[in-house]
Amino acid sequence: MDRGYRSGMTEEESKVADRDAIVRVALDYFEGWFDGDAARMERTLHPDLAKRSPDDAPAPGELEKLTAREMIEATAKGVGKTRDVPDRGIEVEVEHVHREIANVTVRSAVYVEYLHLVRTREGWKIINALWQHP
Repeated sequence: MDRGYRSGMTEEESKVADRDAIVRVALDYFEGWFDGDAARMERTLHPDLAKRSPDDAPAPGELEKLTAREMIEATAKGVGKTRDVPDRGIEVEVEHVHREIANVTVRSAVYVEYLHLVRTREGWKIINALWQHP
């Protein structure tokens, strides 16, 4: 696992590279969902993903719960395509990066989502997601 500056990069270059990679993961996650691209979705998710939402929950005060596998399967079935809109308005804000973890807020016309990412051997992956409709 890469734990520090990338070979041949300054600290600032390494930080910029991390932020760029994190933004790419968040965009792949959202765009993959709307495009029905399961491979793109799978690349973004940690196998231990915990995705939660009070929207679409089974009862008041409970949370809808999804795993990485369920997200990938739903993406492959085109569920995200049915929720797509002409102007997705996806905005990614990398709130904080601390070594191997990151906190990201993604806003779109359809969802507001708080993401926690972790750096793995394969790159940045989404490990936790909490979302609601705007």
